Parts: sequence; C-alpha cells; structure tokens
Amino acid sequence: MHPYRRLRMAMASAPGTSACAACRVLRRKCTAQCLFAPYFPPDQPQKFAHVHKVFGVANVTKMLHELPPPHREDCVNSLAYEADARVQDPVYGCVGAISVLQQQVAHLQAQLALATSEIARLRETFAIAAAAAASTSTANAAAASGALLMAALQPRSPSQTDMTTNTTTTSQQPATSRPA
Repeated sequence: MHPYRRLRMAMASAPGTSACAACRVLRRKCTAQCLFAPYFPPDQPQKFAHVHKVFGVANVTKMLHELPPPHREDCVNSLAYEADARVQDPVYGCVGAISVLQQQVAHLQAQLALATSEIARLRETFAIAAAAAASTSTANAAAASGALLMAALQPRSPSQTDMTTNTTTTSQQPATSRPA
C-alpha cells in the first residue's frame, strides 16, 4: 500500500476528522461547510447511498439549498425513508407501504365494528335478564337470569354475528358456462 494512502486512511479514522457518509460515498474530502455532514453521519453510509441512488446528489443538494435550515433534517429523513422504500420495493416504494397500512386499518375497523356490535348485544341481553329478575319472584328470577346469561355467553357463528357483510346470494352470482 502506498504511504500516502495509509496516512489518508489513518486521518480518516482519527476521532473528530472522519468524513460524513455522503463524502465517503462520493469519495471526496469533507469540509467544515459540508452541506450533508449534519444529516448523514459517518456511521450511516447506507442511508446516503440509498438517497444518492434514488434521487441523485444534484437533486438532494438543490433541495437542501432551497429549504431553510430548520426544515432540512425533516427533508433528509423523508428522502431517506422514501429511498429505503424504493430500494426495497422498486415498483411501488412508499405507496406500497401506505397501501398495506390502509388495508390493515380497514381490517381493524371491521373487527372493531364487530366487537362493538357484540358488546351492544351483550348489554341488551344483560338488561333483559336484569329486568326479568326484577319482575319475577326470586327463585324464578335466578333461573331465568341464569338461562339468559348462558344464552348470552354462547358463542355465535360468523353467519349469525355478521349477516350484513355476506349479502351475496346464489341468485346474484354470475352463471358460469361449462365447456362443451
């Protein structure tokens, strides 16, 4: 190895003199006025490599120069997130992640609606049991409320619980033709 290269590597690894990730990837000297140094620390070279691959250095430089300094960190974090998503999923990028999250939200909303309707059904059943217990004698009330309680606690099948989601009947399904 050439002595100059050894000296250069030793200076780069010395504490306080290491180049930022952007300058390392671009293989240039990192100055005190480096635009990328505050946002791409030396221990995260992959962060800049993905941003560089997806957006390019000229575009990132232009964006950072146009933004006021308080907003630059948010911009870099957003670019890094978008670049990582684009590297992982070149076709959809962030949109793919957003779509997956929207599907999860829709699924959880359906589960919440189902649980809410089940709670309302149980409250109604317990209210009926309490009313029946109050209006009948003590012995008959205990038996009636116990029977109603057992009926309320019986699990319902999915067809009984959510009749509104399965509205397609056999008459609405398209007819399939059989091959001759």
